[in-house]
Amino acid sequence: MTRSTTILPPAKIAVIGLGNMGMPMAACLSRAGYQLSGFDTSAEARARFGGTGSAAASAADAVSGAQVVITLLPDGKIVRAAVEGIKPHLASGAVLIDMSSSAPVGTKALGEELVADGFEFVDAPVSGGVKRAVDGTLAIMVGGDAGTFEKVRPVLEAMGKSIFHAGPLGSGHAAKALNNYVSAAGLAAAVEAVAIGHRFGIDPNALVDIINASTGRNNSTENKLKQFVIPEKFVSGFSLGLMAKDIRTADDLAHQIGVAAPLADEVAALWDAALERLGSSADHTEIGRYLTGQR
Repeated sequence: MTRSTTILPPAKIAVIGLGNMGMPMAACLSRAGYQLSGFDTSAEARARFGGTGSAAASAADAVSGAQVVITLLPDGKIVRAAVEGIKPHLASGAVLIDMSSSAPVGTKALGEELVADGFEFVDAPVSGGVKRAVDGTLAIMVGGDAGTFEKVRPVLEAMGKSIFHAGPLGSGHAAKALNNYVSAAGLAAAVEAVAIGHRFGIDPNALVDIINASTGRNNSTENKLKQFVIPEKFVSGFSLGLMAKDIRTADDLAHQIGVAAPLADEVAALWDAALERLGSSADHTEIGRYLTGQR
């Protein structure tokens, strides 16, 4: 249950995790007029954050006095460890927003614990990549209490253009994982189609134009094939390891709740195999190399 009013500038917000997404998202909050403190285990990231807000020497220092704490970390296990470390230092009634890509079941358990301890919690992962993080137009999907969602809506609107309340705790992370599963399946299908067409004699760029004017178009055909895959640039800014994790999260969720998802099983296995071959730090668009036998 929420206990206070909407959180507006110049309220203090702490951001834990100042990576490729955390840094520009924090900058959006600063431009909106919020007071920012931040922490990252990387000294270089903390130094860069100095132009946006107050870089703290520890996560505990960062959250001191903050009305809102945002976590932007690699996975739910790391989020839980971070939350357990900062919990004794949180302001009374603080709202925690996990904007990482975490497993929905673990998110639900963590959120219930935090609410029982007197805090508020929503999961609010994002979609749109670094470019949309920079310009504040991310899609944000939120799971948790509707009252808490409304309380932090202005905070989220400083970072995103499309804000959705997906449902109860964990729903945001479930929606994010399912979205990335659909995106990954579309990318794999698009890469295979281009490879088949090229072998038959169709220019890859021409085939992409045809698909984008037809029913096969998707985010990958519009924003990834010509930009990253065909020219072999592979610099989209989203790693193969993170994409594989999200797909596996979606597939695991299906099994946990008893929903048959044979295509998700196959897509997860495909990306796991690419991950083993290419490594987690490879760009996710390098699935094009894997599927065409280049790596």
